[in-house]
Amino acid sequence: MADSATSALCSRCNKTGTTVSSAKRERGFKLTLSRAGAPHTARKALICGISGQDGAYLAKLLLDKGYEVHGTSRDAQMCAFSSLRALGALSMVKLHSMAMNDFRSVLQVMAKVQPEEVYNLAGQSSVGLSFEQPVETLESVSIGTLNLLEAIRFLERPVKFYNAGSSECFGNTAGSPADEDTPFRPRSPYAVAKATAFWEVANYREAYNLFACTGILFNHESPLRPERFVTQKVIQAAVRIADGSEEKLHLGDLSIARDWGWAPEYVEAMWLMLQQPSPTDYVIATGEANTLQQFVEKVFESVGRDWRRYVVSDRSLLRPTDILVSCGNPGKAANDMGWRAKSKMAQVIAKILESTRNSEYFENTTGRKVTA
Repeated sequence: MADSATSALCSRCNKTGTTVSSAKRERGFKLTLSRAGAPHTARKALICGISGQDGAYLAKLLLDKGYEVHGTSRDAQMCAFSSLRALGALSMVKLHSMAMNDFRSVLQVMAKVQPEEVYNLAGQSSVGLSFEQPVETLESVSIGTLNLLEAIRFLERPVKFYNAGSSECFGNTAGSPADEDTPFRPRSPYAVAKATAFWEVANYREAYNLFACTGILFNHESPLRPERFVTQKVIQAAVRIADGSEEKLHLGDLSIARDWGWAPEYVEAMWLMLQQPSPTDYVIATGEANTLQQFVEKVFESVGRDWRRYVVSDRSLLRPTDILVSCGNPGKAANDMGWRAKSKMAQVIAKILESTRNSEYFENTTGRKVTA
């Protein structure tokens, strides 16, 4: 029933671009999700992009809080969902296939699930890859976000919407910690896409009175990060070298500085944002910046090796444009939500290394065995 009604609504939307009138809804066009008479005992959350690091940790958090958790992937039947499996959450999540850049697909899932909270974590997530795939990056992030906002507006249900923003939007801030009032100066296709999505959310919040907000998250890591992220690349190479490998670790600019935090703490901030009395945007960060060289030094020191013997500066890994120093000011999140980062760079490194060495293993997205 939901599919036929959704098709009718999609057809109407494609023709007019407006919502269906009250009279039409009274004649049977109004979508309902729950079965007649079925009790509703748990809040429903829909996580778009549940297969990644943040999606898996957020799903685990929400399940622990008693939510009914739904998640989407472009092809839920083919996706391995290794991060969810690693956290022991895969069997407890209801999975759906959804193409973020296809409004009909988004509307169908939204109508079927009828969530009270929607977390938009989907889209191309690599800054480096965005230079090679700028169109895909812009479309997957900006059009996907717009389709979710339109679906929420179209269905006229009280839905709280979280959008995953990025500190990359700020660009270079001359070393000053960025807060919610810092202007955006994006320096990559990824940052441009995230800035676009940020303003889409702000526009829909103001124009249509939606509970919609963006979390501007600075770098946050965990054992679930794939090795294409520099933090995991460094840590996994150091562990292999400590185990006897004579490989060289090729890196780009070691002087860049980043604000690195612990991913499980950051997904808690996502949830807290949707529990506030009114929607607003928040910077989520530790407030501490360290250079990539400091990160490398700490990792190799932790495994008892001299990083200078193994690290090679590789100009081919330099990006066309990059941010020199990225650091956030999470003061608003602390004042409004009581959220503060407990783990900074040194603690993050220690936790990931501990998980790598632990005797209880699971496989993350790289195929390497680590612990949660």
